[in-house]
Amino acid sequence: MKNRSLFSQSLRAQIFSGLLIAVAAVGLSSCHSAQYYYYKFPQYTFANRPVPPSKLAQRVMVSITEAGSIGSLAILDGKRDIRSNVEDTIPSFQISGGVGGYPNLIINYPAEVHGYVYSSLKGDISVVDYSKETASASAGSFSGPSSSIAVSPSGAHLYAAQLTPGQLGIIDETNSHTYGLVIPNVYKVFVNTGDTVVLAMVKNSNTLYRLFKLNDNQYQTAALAIQATGAADCQPLNLPVYCAVAVPGNFDRPIAAYFSLDGNTAYILNCGPECGGGAASVSFMQVGGLDVNTIPTTPTPGPSPVISNVPVPGGATVGLSDGATLYVAGQQKQPDGLFTGFLTTINLANAINSPGSAVTGKYGISDGTHTKLLFADDNTLWIGSQYCATGERAKLNENYNCLTRFDRGAKTAQILPNVTPGGTATVPYPNTNQNLYYYGDLTGLCWVQGFHKVYTAYGGQVHAFNTADGSEINNQFITVQGTALDVAYLDAISDTDN
Repeated sequence: MKNRSLFSQSLRAQIFSGLLIAVAAVGLSSCHSAQYYYYKFPQYTFANRPVPPSKLAQRVMVSITEAGSIGSLAILDGKRDIRSNVEDTIPSFQISGGVGGYPNLIINYPAEVHGYVYSSLKGDISVVDYSKETASASAGSFSGPSSSIAVSPSGAHLYAAQLTPGQLGIIDETNSHTYGLVIPNVYKVFVNTGDTVVLAMVKNSNTLYRLFKLNDNQYQTAALAIQATGAADCQPLNLPVYCAVAVPGNFDRPIAAYFSLDGNTAYILNCGPECGGGAASVSFMQVGGLDVNTIPTTPTPGPSPVISNVPVPGGATVGLSDGATLYVAGQQKQPDGLFTGFLTTINLANAINSPGSAVTGKYGISDGTHTKLLFADDNTLWIGSQYCATGERAKLNENYNCLTRFDRGAKTAQILPNVTPGGTATVPYPNTNQNLYYYGDLTGLCWVQGFHKVYTAYGGQVHAFNTADGSEINNQFITVQGTALDVAYLDAISDTDN
């Protein structure tokens, strides 16, 4: 009996131990399955893109400054709207490596799995490797802050419009040289996808410049090159390589350049009254004669490449095309001298042959200087601006926030957050200044593709919105420490999506 009792006790102990092991195994399996499920990547990733160290598949990168002198890049989970991992064992994700102290511009090339971050504090440009989630040492540095930066997708050339010294800066990675063309008051620069057309604009001027490159040792000095080509400047002084020449045409405060999807046409936005000029419009130009390898053969200007000009009464500072329609945002001057925002739609099929009938619609949007246009889910277009509190809407005590959602199907616009100053409805997630009716400048905008949401750097903090109805997503778990300056969606399908 005693042996039997001991046997029973032993059997019970073995069964209990077995149950403990089974429970532990199930627990471990559950933890492993949860982690595997939440961060699972397919065997063959899209376009063979590497799995990043964070194991996040829908990443939103935020450029941040602290006290205006310390810069960093945070990564948010754009699918789940959190800054940690799901298990909350990793409180936040960062891009490792250094960026400048005031990283106010992200140039995003997700198809190339890299991007560039510009810091206006010292003029530094850093390269960000999306696959490794690292920022390299400066890709290049211009002499002081720049008012506009352009980088070709390949990274072969970096361009900067430096307003204060009056130089068009060029960093040529193909020969590891830097050039500075003297163009007083130059403040905008744009490059096409193929890095074959580079255009620059001058502040308070109707002049548009294009860049061209000389053949090896074509001219012994810049003076000879200028005399022969009619260029405004060529550099270096001996054996010049790059020159800038004025583009013939009747422009009116040109402020931006965009290119057709087929690459054959350039759209020049003429700012007009908003920039102190006469009339806003879009000039359509053939790009053939604008190629960097097309060298002028005489000092006198040739024929203008402008083939059409479409008036845009609503103003023109930023544009975006879907191939059939060109969307242009800007401001129109009102009788009281203040400006108010409009979105204008232009039928591209009519723009060349029938410019007078090309404008198909004009819609009221947020006031301010418009710099952001982005397509997103649910057939929507999103528009961002700055300095919105200085326009007509603020004077009339209307909603003067800086973000607009435009429904491309219904042709309706709504300013977000949808609040009226002094009303009962207030902004859902106030920034640290606790303004209940106004978020502030919108400086960053990106589309989390396929997840029906956009992320913004809005008034110095991260705010996210649903594309279906414009409602704001709770930003409790996506706010950042410091001032959010820009945002970018790192996992977009193509470069043109963000």
